[in-house]
Amino acid sequence: MIGKVILAGSLLFSPAAPSDPPDTGGATGEGFQRGKEAGVTLKDSRIVVTGTGLSGKSDGYRIKRPCWYEPRGNAADMLDSQRDALPDALPGQEWERRKEALEPFEARIGQEGTWWQRAYNSADPNGLACVAALGEPYVFAPPNTTPPAGITIAELVEIARAALTVPEPKIELNPDARSYVNLPTWVWLSGIGETTRSVTATLPGVMSATVTATLEDIRIDAGTTADRAEVKEECGPGGRPYAKGAAFTCGVRYLRASVDQPRDVYVLTVTSVWPIEIEDDVVPFAYDPVEVGVTRDVPVGEVQSTVRKTG
Repeated sequence: MIGKVILAGSLLFSPAAPSDPPDTGGATGEGFQRGKEAGVTLKDSRIVVTGTGLSGKSDGYRIKRPCWYEPRGNAADMLDSQRDALPDALPGQEWERRKEALEPFEARIGQEGTWWQRAYNSADPNGLACVAALGEPYVFAPPNTTPPAGITIAELVEIARAALTVPEPKIELNPDARSYVNLPTWVWLSGIGETTRSVTATLPGVMSATVTATLEDIRIDAGTTADRAEVKEECGPGGRPYAKGAAFTCGVRYLRASVDQPRDVYVLTVTSVWPIEIEDDVVPFAYDPVEVGVTRDVPVGEVQSTVRKTG
């Protein structure tokens, strides 16, 4: 079941050989937006990151601890995979050194338990230092136990959260090119697509966790002070497009022209707010919403009127 621990301490899968590239899921094996160098790029990991929330804009969330140990296999399977990784032809001294590296794995033959291997998030600037501080590349743990720094369901949730992105929408206005003093400027967003985005992080055969973000509301910053603009924020998830005869509940009514502003415009900011849920409540904590802001210049003029004397 997604979000639940399926098995802890022993494995339901055969471990991949260390020479195999880790399958980190997603379209490119990554789950993050590069502009902020955020999200996750998993190294030496079997965790698979998938979902609809991998191709938008990140809010820069970072995993609290960017390295961990992952379960890889029992004593016999790990010894076999380590032997398979040895080259067929090596100089004598090098061959002896590599054979010595097998001794810890040979010593565990016949013992119940699981080998765990280091893994880390290389997208985090502290990832390499974290994994180096763990020490041994492999540790052995008895059945149904997790070694120090062994990955937990809470950390799997963290990986899914760090990989989560949401769309970066476009601000739409009516009137579009230019507004005027005291004229309602309707505000809404386009380019959102699906208003629910999710990411699942799975350690195959062991556990899985899903986080979901749902667009709930938008916030409007008129780009000026309250004496120069009246903001209405009864907007719903994506704002309210202009409709003839409809009540004006989402947008800005500018009270003064923008001629005295830098570049003769107000800079309007609209922030989409996406609360996050953790599927099945597998951890006793909550995340702040993902918030993504976009801006648009709004020139505001004054309607000039001419009074003619008659009679």
